[in-house]
Amino acid sequence: MADGADDPSVHWVEPRLRAILPLDGFHLSHSLKKVIVSDRFRVTTDTAFADMVALCAAPADDRPTTWINPVIRASYDRLFQIGHAHSVECWLDGELAGGLYGVSLGRAFFGESMVSRARDASKVALAHLVARLIAGGWKLLDCQFITPHLASLGAIEIRQADYLARLYSVLAGSDGAATGAGAGTGTAGGAGAAVPSPPFVAGDWGALDALGAGAAVDFGADRATGSPPGYVIAQLLTKTS
Repeated sequence: MADGADDPSVHWVEPRLRAILPLDGFHLSHSLKKVIVSDRFRVTTDTAFADMVALCAAPADDRPTTWINPVIRASYDRLFQIGHAHSVECWLDGELAGGLYGVSLGRAFFGESMVSRARDASKVALAHLVARLIAGGWKLLDCQFITPHLASLGAIEIRQADYLARLYSVLAGSDGAATGAGAGTGTAGGAGAAVPSPPFVAGDWGALDALGAGAAVDFGADRATGSPPGYVIAQLLTKTS
């Protein structure tokens, strides 16, 4: 993280409590389900990655400054180019209305930032992301820091040692999908757990598109897709929550 958009340095932060969103614990409220099923937003993935990062970095009324500086933006862009970063975009009337982006390592996905410029845009993007991670075989969604917004959608906090044990378990190829706040403790837990070595078994980012049965839009660019219609997303989240 940077202290501001003009800060040339990058600071590494390791929180004592880590926020994760258990993939089987996404809270799909009745109102959010209605928005998703209505397809009010056109949802795409990896079609406007740089624009999504820029939108997340742009100042807003509730966030006059940003932690995303040029060094971080360039790093994310490089990760996207080599297939280790993804974005989910929500479009409204042809304009980018919100979404999110993050970094993928094996079957762990690290949400970096999310933004709304229209009501419910970030919630819809997160719902589509969770559905995509479930369909693609991911086991961990890291949210970094808890917020009331994330908590309302199912995010929880766990100790950093438990988080590392869970992360190492996922990267090592074991299930790593326990959802309790105390999961990850035991003989394999804590900071003493062995760090697995790459290559890691990767999730399938495009697996969700097959569930759309032709409804997804092919944009012709590598990895760029339209997301399946909202009823597919709602059904998948309902089955797993």
